[in-house]
Amino acid sequence: MASVFSHGLVALVIGSVSAPRAMPKRFWALSIICSILPDADVIAFKFDIPYEHMFGHRGISHSLLFAAMLGIFVAFAFFSNMRTSVRWLLTLYFTLVTASHAVLDAMTNGGLGVAFFAPFDEARYFLPWRPIVVSPIGIGSFFSAWGMRVIVSELLWVGLPAAGLALPLILIRRFVVNRKTSPESELS
Repeated sequence: MASVFSHGLVALVIGSVSAPRAMPKRFWALSIICSILPDADVIAFKFDIPYEHMFGHRGISHSLLFAAMLGIFVAFAFFSNMRTSVRWLLTLYFTLVTASHAVLDAMTNGGLGVAFFAPFDEARYFLPWRPIVVSPIGIGSFFSAWGMRVIVSELLWVGLPAAGLALPLILIRRFVVNRKTSPESELS
């Protein structure tokens, strides 16, 4: 798996380039939670559920169906005060943020793959390009030489591309789009 840091970063980037500026704090908190939540499946190890089982690690909680169901739940449970059309856009957004978790995990060099299509297909998949060093499971193992390799790998393959994508789009929004819509621009 990629680390919680990379999953959270990707959620913040997706949100910063796609959401209006005036999103409430719960939007950002839920974005991070949705991006990390699929890894709650590690609890399966405590119940002796094998890794390769559909309810094991990188199983159904990493599926596109799970991402869609979580997206619907989050949008309609936490944004009930918004118009239905906005909630459906938020559903799409939170589905994408949740699915980004599985995509990152499918880019790692370890594990058994990701059950993108569970429960309909229990096969595990990786993407053809797998540059991210797989993160150890457990906090203690993360603070080791292996954990340092993960951090370096994620900075290179997730952090830099995320910054390269987000910064120009944020700057364009801030200096071009906002300038056109600001009250001062109407005076000139």
